[in-house]
Amino acid sequence: MEAEILQLLTRLYPICRSLTGDGNRETLEIIREHIPLDIKEVPTGTKAFDWEVPKEWNIRDAWVKHAGKKVIDFGNSNLHVMGYSTPVNEVMSLEKLKKHLYTLPDKPTAIPYRTSYYKEQWGFCVSHEECEKLEDGEYEVFIDSELKDGSLTYGELYLEGKTKDEFLVSTYICHPSMCNDNLSGVVLSTFLAKELIKRDRYMSYRFLFVPETLGSIVWLSRNEDTVYNIKYGLIATCTGDDGCVTYKMAKNEDALINEIVVKSLQDSGVPHVLQDFYPWGSDDRQYSSPGFDMPVGSLMRTPYRHFSEYHTSLDDLNFVSADNISDSVDRYIDVVNIVESNKTYINKNPKCEPLLGKHGFYNIAGGQKKPEVLDAIRWILSLSGGDNSLLDISKRSGMEFYKIAQAAKALRECGLIEEIQQ
Repeated sequence: MEAEILQLLTRLYPICRSLTGDGNRETLEIIREHIPLDIKEVPTGTKAFDWEVPKEWNIRDAWVKHAGKKVIDFGNSNLHVMGYSTPVNEVMSLEKLKKHLYTLPDKPTAIPYRTSYYKEQWGFCVSHEECEKLEDGEYEVFIDSELKDGSLTYGELYLEGKTKDEFLVSTYICHPSMCNDNLSGVVLSTFLAKELIKRDRYMSYRFLFVPETLGSIVWLSRNEDTVYNIKYGLIATCTGDDGCVTYKMAKNEDALINEIVVKSLQDSGVPHVLQDFYPWGSDDRQYSSPGFDMPVGSLMRTPYRHFSEYHTSLDDLNFVSADNISDSVDRYIDVVNIVESNKTYINKNPKCEPLLGKHGFYNIAGGQKKPEVLDAIRWILSLSGGDNSLLDISKRSGMEFYKIAQAAKALRECGLIEEIQQ
């Protein structure tokens, strides 16, 4: 998988994405080569609660020249142009130009990421080192961009399961040429979807590839009637760096997704950090707004704003690795495995424990050859009164969930327990 991840990451990296525009379409079309994505277009002017889809922005070229030489070139990095910059074709002094330049003095080699979605203006982003080298004189300034009525583009994939209850995985496509935030989340979602397509699914799964904030708001405004099928959700972002796995909790502390992710991380043995919910960051704050209150957390590595490369050109292909993204995919699959297997059972032989050898369990327990199997069986039989899920039993016993699930499968197959249909 790592080679495929690196190939997709490298292919998507140069594309200039934004809130709207052809870069988003190109990105989604490439993803559609891997999974059967449904690409949606929402016209400019469409209302979405307190928001409205703005004009579509596209850019073809941009540069700044001094003495006939390009000193800032959009062709070298699409971060050089502030997102949604209006067209400009002027000659101006360095003093005037600097009013439209953005740098990061504390990160002198980094090009910052800036946007101006809701105020028409233009700007260039440049490393502080390069800005300091600019000489007095006249500068040719050129941005070949376009703001016009168009649409906001997003991608959606629905994988039907045996139940209408849904697991949402949402990621955002609007960040240009930044790998951890958030090509890593886009690539992870693609490969997670590829894996789930192959499976026999109990849950239904919905994958969203949206521009951040407005994209999720637009999707919610168009799906109010069905959004309550979503019982679990995760935001896929910042999944490719070397940092510790981090889970930002869903807003409702008692949300089952919180219990499941925490248990999956404990069972995995990987170092991890748990963060309480906070109302900024990514689209979890839209999905969990009071009008929807969806159980959506965020499973990451180093969270946004907590790595120095954040929102700069330093968040490049060297900052992330295919191995880390692949490992993050595994963390998501661990969560999915618990969601898929977390059933509640009733003990069909509730008056004292059954004679296990009579039911074919002697070879499994085997005179204490595998005592953990016998332990799992006893925990399940003891707590399967119809009010404890396998997750509850796993947590109370301290045993890994997959061991409890395997023992439950054996007990079900021999007729000692029966699933309670929720």
